Amino acid sequence: MPEIRQNLATKEWVVISTERAKRPEDFKVEKEKKVLSEKSDKCPFCPGNEHMTPYESFVINDENNKWKIRVVPNKYPAVIPEGTVQYKMEGIKRTVSGVGIAEVIIESAIHNQIIPLMPEKDVQQIVYTYKERYQAAEKDKRVKMIIVFKNYGEAAGASIEHPHSQLIAIPVVPFHIRYRIEEAMRYYDETGECVFCKILNEELKSAERIVVETGSFVTFVPYAALSPFHMWILPRRHMESFSDINENEISDLAKNLKLTLSKLYYGLNNPDFNFVIRSVPVNEKGREYYHWYITIMPRLIKTAGFEIGTAMSINSSFPENDAKFLREIKVR
Repeated sequence: MPEIRQNLATKEWVVISTERAKRPEDFKVEKEKKVLSEKSDKCPFCPGNEHMTPYESFVINDENNKWKIRVVPNKYPAVIPEGTVQYKMEGIKRTVSGVGIAEVIIESAIHNQIIPLMPEKDVQQIVYTYKERYQAAEKDKRVKMIIVFKNYGEAAGASIEHPHSQLIAIPVVPFHIRYRIEEAMRYYDETGECVFCKILNEELKSAERIVVETGSFVTFVPYAALSPFHMWILPRRHMESFSDINENEISDLAKNLKLTLSKLYYGLNNPDFNFVIRSVPVNEKGREYYHWYITIMPRLIKTAGFEIGTAMSINSSFPENDAKFLREIKVR
């Protein structure tokens, strides 16, 4: 019989469909093997083509003073840095000026270098860059919410193949973020405990949905996973803001993230995916009831009318089976 499960933290419902259930290995993607070169003359993110992007706002160089990571303003930004935040209300029309920060984090100078295949120290520099740009965005008084995310592959919304991620900082807090914070606050008021810490402790205790454990981070498939191989990475230490991550945790997160994405790469034949760093709004730091984390969502299924009509998901794969499958994947 199908189960309708709920995520304790987000209150999202998901149908775990036994009638549609597939084996984890059935989700291996079948896509054309594309051989990418280490450099493309047409790619705006490759060395030698720096004139094709705005001037960098941050850069990490190698021992030969050649750049390894570049951060540039997005050439086609969702929000722009110039201007002040203005609110307008005219009848049913409510508008906030679209000011903020939109940056592209070019993760490597090598066109075909992706996180699962990178040296771990290079992934550390990516995570360090995330933190550096996050903290820089926090200083902008117009900013209320900062999102760091990666779109990998066409199905995930990536328009450029060169490895990159993005940071967008906006002057509003989206409704679903506000709702999650309110639910976390309510749970804390009722129990005196962070709901994310509760989930992490329970997942570690049962161990059946754990994918990767490292010193400071745990990757698992949530009990109410929204889709096949949907995963969370939670820090073991309670932190409400990503900007609070320390040097040792940066190193450990790089290890965990590389290993987790490698299991997807080898286990499911390099699927398209999104990951998002979910952190507390800028002006709500210091809250005991919230806990930042990373969501990883492989793009293995499509949504349809039921999902649109109910805001619920149908997951045709058991979270426990997905976690077991990924745990057993040997990475190179």
